[in-house]
Amino acid sequence: MTTSSQSAPPQTSSPPNGGLKRELKARHLSMIAIGGSIGTGLFVASGATISQAGPGGALLSYVLIGLMVYFLMTSLGELAACMPVSGSFATYGARYVDDGFGFALGWNYWYNWAVTIAVDLVAAQLVMAYWFPDVPGVIWSALFLCLLFALNYQSVRGFAETEYWFAAIKVVTVLFFIGAGFLMVLGILKGGEHSGLANWTIGDAPFAGGVATMIGVAMVVGFSFQGTELIGIAAGESEDPARNIPRAVRKVFWRILLFYVLAIFVISLLIPYTDPQLLRNEVSDISVSPFTLVFEKAGLLSAAAVMNAVILTSVLSAGNSGMYASTRMLYNLALEGKAPRIFARLSVNGVPRYALLATAAVAALCFLASIFSPSAIYIWLLNASGMTGFIAWLGIAISHYRFRRGYMHQGRDLNLLPYRAGLFPFGPIFAFVLCLIITLGQNYEAFLNDQIDWLGVVATYIGLPLFLLIWLGYRLVKGGRFVRLDEMTFPDSLSGPVPRRPGK
Repeated sequence: MTTSSQSAPPQTSSPPNGGLKRELKARHLSMIAIGGSIGTGLFVASGATISQAGPGGALLSYVLIGLMVYFLMTSLGELAACMPVSGSFATYGARYVDDGFGFALGWNYWYNWAVTIAVDLVAAQLVMAYWFPDVPGVIWSALFLCLLFALNYQSVRGFAETEYWFAAIKVVTVLFFIGAGFLMVLGILKGGEHSGLANWTIGDAPFAGGVATMIGVAMVVGFSFQGTELIGIAAGESEDPARNIPRAVRKVFWRILLFYVLAIFVISLLIPYTDPQLLRNEVSDISVSPFTLVFEKAGLLSAAAVMNAVILTSVLSAGNSGMYASTRMLYNLALEGKAPRIFARLSVNGVPRYALLATAAVAALCFLASIFSPSAIYIWLLNASGMTGFIAWLGIAISHYRFRRGYMHQGRDLNLLPYRAGLFPFGPIFAFVLCLIITLGQNYEAFLNDQIDWLGVVATYIGLPLFLLIWLGYRLVKGGRFVRLDEMTFPDSLSGPVPRRPGK
């Protein structure tokens, strides 16, 4: 599972489109990926994952989905290192699969993150209610929406620096948790008296619920890892993408996987998977976060308040990343003529402010929570955006597979690639198949009952028919077909001497 990095002609530091500023450093890229993937999925949802699949099932799910994300990251790394554009996989999909496919991927991803911002703003209401239960939640949503808008309004540096420190808080929290957990297991800290592998032998442990349960859990795990693909979006504003993208791909993924696996392992050692508190998976009640439960076992009485603050930074970090990603995707769609041209306008500092305004307007869906129940709106918005992240991952796998097939079909030299993903074609095929299984199996329980829960089916799978409708609608209006391998075009940096094919 190794990758190789090859030398390539240096790329210029000027933006390819003459507008966006290349101000993101290597440290920003690393923390953007970490910040986008470590959040409430780990701090809150991990408890429900262990309770449903058992300690062994949860660990296996994280490792398996982690392997899938690894191949997705290397696929995206190969594409982004030689074609660093803000449109990322939407551009790659249009160039190497089908123009309508890229169009649908771009709008799908913009919608995904724009709605996710609304989800995060509603979650922020629920978190702030811990300290200020009498303050109307809409006030917090308005305040945080203005904050996220301001951070992205001036320059890309404002977003990057904020995201760097948000991510740093989460990384320190996870590292402290893992360290404290192992000290408890070893008996150095109190609270671990009944811990150890004994929790792996009770009931149906280490695996509970069988394969069907693991498929359901894999969806939650996959959702937890979503955000790692932000590296591809940020590549368009990276200082030296040919050098920094491969470095970020190599380092970031293993750190994230290590954080998740060790954290889940510590939780499984200290809290039995049968503990009823693990079944409760609510942002509104941080007291049942497995992190809070473990810290309280160690005698840290203020653990709930501290973890609530960490959850708040996680929510704001996700919203910050969402504001950036969706704005850049809409900007790139406009640049390619697939969205109104006004969204391609840039400020003097290289910020697509009209695209930012449109994204913030969608994020304002969070204010529906002031009319309806915040918890109900949170779940509704979460369901509406959950599928779209997996569709983006499927698009990455397909685009990389087609890119490499076309590149090799034309007899081009693989050594010219700034970064080369290993184990091709197994990597993208494995990632595509596993991601497709998880996507289609997200709500398989709805079909097992005597009466199908059609409301639940629609809420879960609405993203798939919408994606297909956008794709097919583009084809009906604009026409199009799948790009042939011999018609594919590649960046000038990959136009070195073409080696002779064997036998010619």
